[in-house]
Amino acid sequence: MIRQLASCIREFKRDSLLAPFFVILEVVMEVLIPLLMADLIDKGITAGNMNYIEKMGLILIICALLSLGFGVLSGFFAARGSAGFARNLRQTIYERIQTFSFGNIDKFSTAGLVTRLTTDINNVQQAYTMIIRVAVRSPIMLILALVCAVRINRPLSLVFLCALPILGGGLYFIMTHAHPLFTKLFKAYDRLNTVVEENLRGIRVVKAFVREDHETEKFRSASGEMYRFGSGAEKLLVLNNPLMMFVVYGSMIAISWFGAQFIVSGTMTTGELVSMITYTMQILMSLMMLSMIFVMIVMARASAVRIGEVLSEVPDVRDPENPLTEVADGSIDFDHVGFAYAGKDHPYCLKNVDLHIPSGAVVGLIGPTGSSKSTLVQLIPRLYDVSEGAVRVGGHDVREYDMEVLRNSVAMVLQNNELFSGTVKENLRWGNKEATDEELVQACVYAEADDFIRTFPDGYDTRIEQGGANVSGGQKQRLCIARALLKKPKILILDDSTRAVDTATDAKIRDSLARWMPETTKIVIAQRVASVEHADMIIVLDEGSVVAVGDHETLMETCDIYRETALTQKKGGEDDAA
Repeated sequence: MIRQLASCIREFKRDSLLAPFFVILEVVMEVLIPLLMADLIDKGITAGNMNYIEKMGLILIICALLSLGFGVLSGFFAARGSAGFARNLRQTIYERIQTFSFGNIDKFSTAGLVTRLTTDINNVQQAYTMIIRVAVRSPIMLILALVCAVRINRPLSLVFLCALPILGGGLYFIMTHAHPLFTKLFKAYDRLNTVVEENLRGIRVVKAFVREDHETEKFRSASGEMYRFGSGAEKLLVLNNPLMMFVVYGSMIAISWFGAQFIVSGTMTTGELVSMITYTMQILMSLMMLSMIFVMIVMARASAVRIGEVLSEVPDVRDPENPLTEVADGSIDFDHVGFAYAGKDHPYCLKNVDLHIPSGAVVGLIGPTGSSKSTLVQLIPRLYDVSEGAVRVGGHDVREYDMEVLRNSVAMVLQNNELFSGTVKENLRWGNKEATDEELVQACVYAEADDFIRTFPDGYDTRIEQGGANVSGGQKQRLCIARALLKKPKILILDDSTRAVDTATDAKIRDSLARWMPETTKIVIAQRVASVEHADMIIVLDEGSVVAVGDHETLMETCDIYRETALTQKKGGEDDAA
């Protein structure tokens, strides 16, 4: 895990090394100042030597200015190094997530990944800042100040030997008991983010069913869980400050008491006692800063583990060593395919699927809700890998292709497609970033989207809000179809993508696709028989198995499921017309 995080420092290694370098110089200056002060008091002020006072005063000013300068430089480089490290880490995780399959993303949940990219990285960044600055400053200050204290008065420096075990024991107790609570706290963050995400994405459903109170209670429960774990951890962490104050003031009292005795007995000078008190403060402040580092590390450790889980996650779907870089045609073969979302040890949602779809065919896919129609087509562009058997495109197993090449040859219009913040043109160019304005218009004409786009205030330059919030469901689906057409794919998959449009518009879209893309294999998943009855081949799925394959007339005669669906929909249409 440490190695994975360290690899994200990259171009900020120089800043991360210069920060502790200047910290060391700053500490050296700070440790020298009490020694110079002791000489100033004993040899200058006490002896009444003005020349010595002026000389030492000038040296003290120079040391103080150097300490200030080194401190500013160390802070500057520490800020650059930590901010750059966080930027690289955030970018690395985001790029890693882009390689994940749907299965990998399902493992972490969307909310959990968002928390790792925000809260967890912020915790690690703060810890990194303290490591390259305070974690260097404190031990060096502690060691140098302790050496100087022993040099001034060895018996008096024994006070520190009594203070260190008390502080060390207290910090160990805090760390060991707070870390498990922080681990639970960050998991509670994930759950809270999930509640917020679901509520905001489904706000229309929440309001339609008047479930605001229910959602508020869910949020209150998740927030209360965070409060319990957070307050429990903080109760332990706040022990750090009184513990430090006890050790600091106890040491100060002991040194003042014993130092006064040594001065009376003549074994110690006033200047040495002043220096000793200063070193005492430096030592104890170093211990205090170390305790703060421990507290931050306790918090960051839980975050670092969560980040490491993402960085260590191996994508379920990967390119082969020598991938194919060209898809010959749009033919598709399912060779005894079985699939389970959670692995082979779990129930299969697709069972022994055996199909051959010739290139350029129009294929209808129909079946009851939950029959795994969407799952079947998601295997074609390798959004998931099969659990058994093989899926072949253009005569080759999809696992032999470079994934970018394969997915550029397959265009999908999913049930719940997304539009992104930006103009209509920018959304359409997801299909082809090099598409001309004429190509955009042509695709929208075939998708029956051009007419309504031209009614927008700015036409194709109209801004789409996040998630397509300012367009209707039917408009959103037609824009997504146009976006897919711009890819000019060898395989086009329409996953119930015209359910929000009327039957007349649905028919126009199908006619346009047949004319514009005659060589493209088209798979149409639909609930309406009318959407697939003119297909070259209709596949009927039920409970993850293929129960029938044929054209409309054949299935009406041989497949009970298809015939009952068609007759029910026909009767429903007649009732609506009446």
